[in-house]
Amino acid sequence: MLLTLLRIKNLALVEDLEWQLASGFTAITGETGAGKSIIIGALQLLLGERTDKSLIRTGAEQCTVEAVFEGGDLARLDSFLDHAGVEKCDGELLLKRSFSATGANRQFVNGSPTTLAILKQLGDELVDLHGPHDHQSLLSPDKQLALLDAFAHAEKTLGEFHQQYRGWQALLAEHASLSTAESAREQELELLRHQVSEIEAANLRADEEEEISAQYKRASNSRRLIELASGIATRLAEADDAIVTQLAETQRLFRELEKIDPAMESLASAHAASVTELSEIARSLADYSQRLDLDPAQLAALEDRVSLFETLKRKYGGTIADVIAFGERAAERMRKIQGRDAELERLTGAITAAELTLRKTGDALHKLRAKAAPKLSESIRQNLRDLGFRQSEFEARLTTSNEPRISGFETVELLFSPNPGEPMKPLRHIASSGEISRLMLAIKSALAAQDAIPLLVFDEIDANVGGEIANAVGAKMRSLADEHQVLCITHLPQVAAAATSHFVVTKEVAQGRTRSQLVEVKGKPRREEIARMLGGQSESAMRHAASLLGEKPK
Repeated sequence: MLLTLLRIKNLALVEDLEWQLASGFTAITGETGAGKSIIIGALQLLLGERTDKSLIRTGAEQCTVEAVFEGGDLARLDSFLDHAGVEKCDGELLLKRSFSATGANRQFVNGSPTTLAILKQLGDELVDLHGPHDHQSLLSPDKQLALLDAFAHAEKTLGEFHQQYRGWQALLAEHASLSTAESAREQELELLRHQVSEIEAANLRADEEEEISAQYKRASNSRRLIELASGIATRLAEADDAIVTQLAETQRLFRELEKIDPAMESLASAHAASVTELSEIARSLADYSQRLDLDPAQLAALEDRVSLFETLKRKYGGTIADVIAFGERAAERMRKIQGRDAELERLTGAITAAELTLRKTGDALHKLRAKAAPKLSESIRQNLRDLGFRQSEFEARLTTSNEPRISGFETVELLFSPNPGEPMKPLRHIASSGEISRLMLAIKSALAAQDAIPLLVFDEIDANVGGEIANAVGAKMRSLADEHQVLCITHLPQVAAAATSHFVVTKEVAQGRTRSQLVEVKGKPRREEIARMLGGQSESAMRHAASLLGEKPK
């Protein structure tokens, strides 16, 4: 899988950049302040980093960053993409992020809108980015343990341990909650009894509120409803001039009309049906009026029921279903407190079983770490020798504890001695930033062979090294590029010369505006850039540049 295209629009000094990349080791160089960091900033945005509208180029309304990844192994991401609700890869993966001066922030994967969290998770699978700030994280014990776990392929076992540890902690917390002081427990029990009794006494049904509310509305308006229904029934059938009575005369006329003209039979029948239907309506309204004639006691009962619903909802939930659920939870809690001794005994057994499972998984995790630690140590020692530490010592030392933590039953300390005869010391006691830089590269080289992440990005982690060591750093990065696509922002000519492709960031001023540009250099322009990095454009610098590039002298 390769990053084949990075497109940046209106990000800081970059107005519009379309960068096509190849496999292998790509170096990015340029004068200080030319805008090399913008490349890293664009990638960080695609990896889900927080945006800052101050990054939007002055005068522009919106900033956009896009990337295209290609390769046959993109299919391994399809399950994740499908679960995230975005389009699967069809030979390429498209990432896009845009944000505006108004604060609007949008991100897309394969054209489907998605969340920043999904973009970040996907970025973690695609890019491993390392800058000078990562040197400090290397000193953290948790980070060191994470490095060992990555080398040991312990992610699955560690995930199981995390889940079991949280379950064990939850049981401990529940046990502690039940073991509170007796007076507090009695107070809670008294409150629970009141709550459960009040809710149970109401004899609630989840679907009852709507039904009772409708009955109450009818009952509280019964006088007007009876008045309306009786008025309609009277006008239809009961008054001297009732509609049904008047229609009897029209029905007689229809019968005479039908005798003279049989074609009127259908109209006469329709008229007769209408008279019958109006009579039925009058009778139904009369029945309706009788049913509405509630006595005051029935109305008061409905009113009390509605009032009870409102009281319970104010106390226990927004709906009657919520009140019922609250009562069930309170009853369950009450049963647990009342059966405290039995529940404590049950929890004690559950805690013992959970701890046994936790220790079993912790033992499996320990075995993975213990097996991987010497292999990681040897791999890093070899990489350190390649990077100029000919007689250095390095060890990933495990310390086991009987008490579990979220990360397992052990901690790891990375110990290093750059020179023979010196005792190994924890990395946090190493003062030299050059040594830490090379250690970072050695560790990343050791992990890269185990790592499925396709793109490694190094942002000046070769700082504070030079000479032959710089040659070794360049060679190491080129070696990494056998298994990964490698991007490196560097100030070292030896590192840039080792790259299989070389891009230069330049800054120009046109029409009063500053713009950063990215240009690939080959042949003479590349020699000139290497010579600039060596200190100038002199003939000796050009010869040195040609030598670093492996070119034959002319």
